[in-house]
Amino acid sequence: MSLAVLAAIFAKIGLMSFGGALSGWMYREIVQRRQWLGEEEFLSGLALGQIMPGANVANLSLFIGQRLRGGAGALAALTGMLLPPMVLVVLLAAAYLRLGDIAWLHRLVGGVAAAAIGLTAMVGIRATRRVERRPAPVAVLIAIFLAVGVLRWPMVPVVLVVTPASLALAFLAARRRDA
Repeated sequence: MSLAVLAAIFAKIGLMSFGGALSGWMYREIVQRRQWLGEEEFLSGLALGQIMPGANVANLSLFIGQRLRGGAGALAALTGMLLPPMVLVVLLAAAYLRLGDIAWLHRLVGGVAAAAIGLTAMVGIRATRRVERRPAPVAVLIAIFLAVGVLRWPMVPVVLVVTPASLALAFLAARRRDA
């Protein structure tokens, strides 16, 4: 695909996904509809985007664009993802000053947010299918969920503790398989 097509696809994703669930929209468009990446490669890019500094979706856009068209593709994907929605937000902010009291507009935004939650949950469910059903990886997932999601501990310290533990568990599991 051309760089213009790549930028247009990411602009469409960015414009369609107000309220969140960008990774869900990306998955649908890149993996399911266009089959530009496989599910495993997409989920690897999503995981990489989450551990790298910066916005997850910006990192994922860069990953996908780079995989498809190199450095220029990464720039096209990121620009497509960020520029059109930014322009739209500025226009919507100006309109909201005039239309902020309309009740149906608030219900519309609530519906978009509900759809975003559903798409995010779908990507999470698909990602869990790839996790080995052994006690150690499941325990790591539960620990992260409890620490970040329930106890609201900051992500960076949790990752700094869980990453070495996860690597050690993976190393031990690989040694047991090879033995």
